[in-house]
Amino acid sequence: MSQAPSAQAETVRLPLAGVKVIDLSHMLAGPYASWIMAALGADVIKVEVPGRGDFTRRIAPFLDGQSIYFLSLNRNKRSVTLNLKHPEGKEAFLRLIGDADVLLENNRAGVMARLGLDYPVVSAVNPRIVYASVSGFGQTGPYSNRPAFDAVIQAMSGTMSITGEEGRGPVRVGASIGDIAAGLFGTIGILSALQSRQHTGRGTYVDVAMLDAQLALLENAVARFLNAGDVPRRIGSRHPLIAPFQAFPTSNEPIVVCVDTEPQWERLCKVLDREDLLAEPLFVDGNARLANHAMLEPILIECFMQRGSEEWLRALEAAEVPAGPINSIPEVVADPQILARQMICAAGGGRFVSQPIHMGFGDKSLPWPQREAPALGADTEAVLGTLGYSEQEIARLRSNGAL
Repeated sequence: MSQAPSAQAETVRLPLAGVKVIDLSHMLAGPYASWIMAALGADVIKVEVPGRGDFTRRIAPFLDGQSIYFLSLNRNKRSVTLNLKHPEGKEAFLRLIGDADVLLENNRAGVMARLGLDYPVVSAVNPRIVYASVSGFGQTGPYSNRPAFDAVIQAMSGTMSITGEEGRGPVRVGASIGDIAAGLFGTIGILSALQSRQHTGRGTYVDVAMLDAQLALLENAVARFLNAGDVPRRIGSRHPLIAPFQAFPTSNEPIVVCVDTEPQWERLCKVLDREDLLAEPLFVDGNARLANHAMLEPILIECFMQRGSEEWLRALEAAEVPAGPINSIPEVVADPQILARQMICAAGGGRFVSQPIHMGFGDKSLPWPQREAPALGADTEAVLGTLGYSEQEIARLRSNGAL
């Protein structure tokens, strides 16, 4: 494996230090996967189209003239511009992957084959490479050539059918979980393949579809339908199997309360000064409370409306009943727990979410790299120089459109 550059390399070896990732992905699903690997210490070289780059570079809003979307997803990476449709650009790419550990792409099925850079070609150059394709529908099946975006995947996977208020229309989950789930499963697949390579000596092909990944997130809803005939539907903030487990209004701001065990139910009734509910046969256990939630919910709403959210949250915390506020984004990024966990970091001139994996114990936990996202092609000369290209050759490649 090649050595990833890191300002901390002299004192700390990060988990993925020495792993070289060639990142041909764009937009969200692929870059999210490579962001995770870069945050864990991999040397991620983002290969972009000359003069244009990743489309997200042009998405507003901007910070100092650069897309915040792009800056967030592409921290700790390097950028090289190569024209893969140019013979010499393709030749440079094949040299680049010669000692790489991972190739990541998220084009539509068939695109890499048309470029002459599909897995059979790449693995012939480098048999140890892990070649990962993250796409909307995967490399096989009747939908494999279709384009896909997050909302399409949320709709087709069934996610939107169970998201929203009862009796109202379907709602997209506020975050792009179709892309993000595929990015996470793509990362897991890549790391698993790297681990397998330790034993086999060879790389492999990893095929992750956004639709497959989204279905995997719906495991309980799908399992209930397949095995019990239960068709999940939109029920607002309620849990389909547990009650009370939802948002409740208070005299000012709503809160979320989740009661999963009998001791928690007993403590909730005590906090609400409604211990009489413990003797009610309709609410005798979790299954009964779920079956009769339509009668239980208005009782609890009436109770919670008597006080404000902060007072309820203090009382529920003291009673060890799981509960929390419904934070806005400005509120959560200022939350003391988030700050204590260092989940907001600085990179370049901006502030972003940190990767959430904490490794090590106490003051021995690893400090993760925090380098800003690269300018388009900022590392082209340096990377090509490591492949044996001279300054004159690089200038010639640039002048003839290969870079």
